[in-house]
Amino acid sequence: MLKDIPTRTEHDSLGPIEVPINAYWGAQTQRAIENFPLSGLRMPRAFIRALGLVKSAAAQVNADLGLIDKEIAMAIVKAADEVANGLHDDQFPLDVFQTGSGTSTNMNANEVIAFIASYDSKLKIHPNDHVNFGQSSNDVIPTCIHLSSAIEVSERLLPAMYTLLESLEARAEELKNVTKTGRTHLMDAMPITFGQEISGWAEQVRKNIGHIENSLNFVKQLQIGGTAVGTGINTNPKFSSKVCKLLAVKLTMDVTPMDNFFAGLSAQDAIVELSAQLRSAAIIFTKISNDLRWMNSGPLSGLSEIHLLALQPGSSIMPGKVNPVIPEAICMLGAQVIGNDATIAFAGQSGNFQLNVMLPVIAYNILQSIELIANGAKTLSKPIKDFTVNYEAINDKLAMNPILVTTLTPLIGYEKGAEIAKKAYTEKRPIKDIAREMTELSEEQLNELLDPQLMTGEPK
Repeated sequence: MLKDIPTRTEHDSLGPIEVPINAYWGAQTQRAIENFPLSGLRMPRAFIRALGLVKSAAAQVNADLGLIDKEIAMAIVKAADEVANGLHDDQFPLDVFQTGSGTSTNMNANEVIAFIASYDSKLKIHPNDHVNFGQSSNDVIPTCIHLSSAIEVSERLLPAMYTLLESLEARAEELKNVTKTGRTHLMDAMPITFGQEISGWAEQVRKNIGHIENSLNFVKQLQIGGTAVGTGINTNPKFSSKVCKLLAVKLTMDVTPMDNFFAGLSAQDAIVELSAQLRSAAIIFTKISNDLRWMNSGPLSGLSEIHLLALQPGSSIMPGKVNPVIPEAICMLGAQVIGNDATIAFAGQSGNFQLNVMLPVIAYNILQSIELIANGAKTLSKPIKDFTVNYEAINDKLAMNPILVTTLTPLIGYEKGAEIAKKAYTEKRPIKDIAREMTELSEEQLNELLDPQLMTGEPK
């Protein structure tokens, strides 16, 4: 595979193998490169950041506990911090679809960090005996899934969700007295205000934020210290708590050891739960986007209740056509996140005895979903802030809405109301005109009972 590429010879327990001469990785990473040429998808930057942070903290704790030489540990810390900070991302070439424990990626990190640390310090630093001391792929990879997800939710997702919520709340307040036709089954129904409609979207987002924050509490519990099968074999009893304390200080985040490592290694329940909340966010975003698309439809033969900002030409053949591109993009984003959730759910049930064996694909999908929902929330807030109301269109439709007769039925009965509504629709006349002809209600009663604003329950 490395024909015509300068190489060096590395060794592992399976024997010698040729590695590109400029690569920082070693034999085990090279074998994984050759074994898994499956997709070209790599582990996300957020995951590599978490991997560097965990390796750095582990080395520091092992030095503090007197388990590895302090000079060696400090060289590992420096190299691992460089990995966390993204200085060596090109040295992590492995495919997402690899060994289910993520051992290949753990060894990739161990080898790269050992190479950099050895080069910088002129010491002989071993990937397993030093960088991976007191650890196993089986606790490191689940820990990095949790840690990277917690960081991304805290630093990116929640701020974006709150930005969207603020946009929704601001528009709901601004348009609280603008009355429009409500719709059920896509058909005209009783009046509602724009503020009420948008407040429904805001409440969906608000509740979803609460669910994400609750899930985050479980994601912040880390599996580090469980090692091979959850028993903590070959690691110091204080290792787990000390690593978590160090990470908590560095990240200003209350990460703690998981109460039960057997659950933490064999299952990914916290991530499955978080993914479900992201799926809910995707569904909420899709609902809001589709409402915006319908409300913007037209401009002549659709609802045309609002005008979304024109962002780009909408057709390569129809001049002047402008499409609701952001809501369409958000709907596609939602489809991807829902698909990711299905993958995570399927992978989550692959905890065979003491280890889940679909960890890399869980990591890839949860981090992509977090990124998509965070970016989607920020992007969706733009049309929420920018749309303008087509007052003429909504007032014309409201005046002609035959369903307004609903408020008269306590006085005239359902059958008479249906008769009036049908006549108003057939003749395309305002409901008030028909009711004036077909009932004995006074003008004052009709004005009060057929006032769309009063029907919404909002004060005028």
